[in-house]
Amino acid sequence: MSPNHPKPQHIRPIAICIFSHNGKILVCEAIDSVKNETFYRPAGGMIEFREKAEDTLRREIMEEIGEEIANIKLLNILENIFTYEGRQMHELVFIYDAEFVDKCIYEKDVIRITETCDVWCNAYWKSLDEFGDGKLKLYPDNLKELLVQLNK
Repeated sequence: MSPNHPKPQHIRPIAICIFSHNGKILVCEAIDSVKNETFYRPAGGMIEFREKAEDTLRREIMEEIGEEIANIKLLNILENIFTYEGRQMHELVFIYDAEFVDKCIYEKDVIRITETCDVWCNAYWKSLDEFGDGKLKLYPDNLKELLVQLNK
């Protein structure tokens, strides 16, 4: 491939966890500087080659929050096609619910998410009612609708 040839697009598999607790979910706050948009997404990350999605979740939560998790349950898989920082993205999102082994984490108002020892963002406990038209933006698309449907 020549240096001027664009990198081929690919589908990125990720695993995220909502950590539902007392009617709220744990979401990370992030910013898309191109869109000038603040948005929220559950914690998690990219599934590595030959790594099961559930193992990814355990690894990512330990790396990002420094906490062990238990009672992991796959809720669903969503396909997410979107633009972030001006780049077209395509993900297959394994959506889990789980519990933190250390229950003290549920009492924290702000949880620092780190990436390679630097604070990447903050995570907060938010109710699904805080997301929607004219409210906070939750990604991946259709996550709120999925969670509402599962809670019926």
